[in-house]
Amino acid sequence: MKTIAYSLIISVLFLFGFSSCNPPAENQSGGVEVEEVSGGAGQSAVQDDESQMDILKVALGSPDHKYLVKAVEAAGLANSLSNAGPFTVFAPVDAAFEALPEGTVENLLKPENQSQLGAILKHHVTTSVFAKDQFTDGQSLWVADGGNVAIKVEGEDVWIGGAKILGSVRASNGMVHVVDAIILP
Repeated sequence: MKTIAYSLIISVLFLFGFSSCNPPAENQSGGVEVEEVSGGAGQSAVQDDESQMDILKVALGSPDHKYLVKAVEAAGLANSLSNAGPFTVFAPVDAAFEALPEGTVENLLKPENQSQLGAILKHHVTTSVFAKDQFTDGQSLWVADGGNVAIKVEGEDVWIGGAKILGSVRASNGMVHVVDAIILP
């Protein structure tokens, strides 16, 4: 009796297995249709208009961070800033990039300079969340390129590596502090 039951189960599974293996559909010209699957876009490609924006989406939505967005994309860091974090990013405004010597930004955006650009951008990120009021004068803050930057506090004003914090935006994966200068390693 058990042998018949097992045979019946195996037969049913065998039939289901073959029925789910449909041949590919043919198109009008007799060729096989191939469904293209886009991949590799990563977390930065996720579309979500309801949740709190992540750090990358905060930058994308800012009219003052066009150069930063281009740099993050050129350095291949877009997905990193879209991940869960937590991160604190010191986001230089476009005027900070424009203040660099002529040709510097264009040169850094070249594919052959991706690692150098990445190192500079990582000098603007730490893997913790810090609100502006948590910084103390003389504090040394570790950043993602492996270095440290000095914090200076005078009254309500805070500088990180010489760049003044102009404003702050909370993101789903951390904090964005808008700064007025590029923080150089």
